[in-house]
Amino acid sequence: MGFYEEQILPRWLSVVMGTKELAEVRARRMQQVEGAVLEVGFGSGLNLPHYGAKVSKLYALDPSKVGLELAKKRMSRVSFPVELLPLRADGRIPLDDASVDAVVTTWTLCTIPDPLQALREMHRVLRPGGRYSFVEHGLSPDPTVAKWQHRLDPIEQAIVGGCHFNRAIDTIVRDSPFQLDGVENFHLKGPRFATYLYFGSAVRA
Repeated sequence: MGFYEEQILPRWLSVVMGTKELAEVRARRMQQVEGAVLEVGFGSGLNLPHYGAKVSKLYALDPSKVGLELAKKRMSRVSFPVELLPLRADGRIPLDDASVDAVVTTWTLCTIPDPLQALREMHRVLRPGGRYSFVEHGLSPDPTVAKWQHRLDPIEQAIVGGCHFNRAIDTIVRDSPFQLDGVENFHLKGPRFATYLYFGSAVRA
């Protein structure tokens, strides 16, 4: 990683992803999460204020040291312990099989180089019957919007640390070991090529 990716991008993302509108979306998703939780793509901890009282522990996984530093104040304000997990070069999550009750990603699958492999790892550490909850942006079904997403995707990757506009998140989850049990799609305010959301969940059967 260069200086921009290590120092500037995490701070910029902490600001632009911390809007009131996104906070409302986060709150709606996080309130349904409980037990021991793994959050992949923890960033600067923007989800922390929105977890409900039934969360007993959070395992946080993120490659950005600056993001984790920015998260410290938010971590100090929650009632449950937060354990930062080391990022392994082989992509393996450093948790035992079936060791967490829930897995969460928000605006994360767009950036992971191999999202299917990441989902296989999340599935491995989730207990049977546990739930994977996600809020992700991705490919729009509108051909005009999708055309612009494909066209602008290389620029997005360069500016936002490998993030993709044009991943069909529901298809990726269906292709993983998870069983998709519900997804809602809608646009947030802003450019339509960047604001098409997948708000959903899947289970480990």
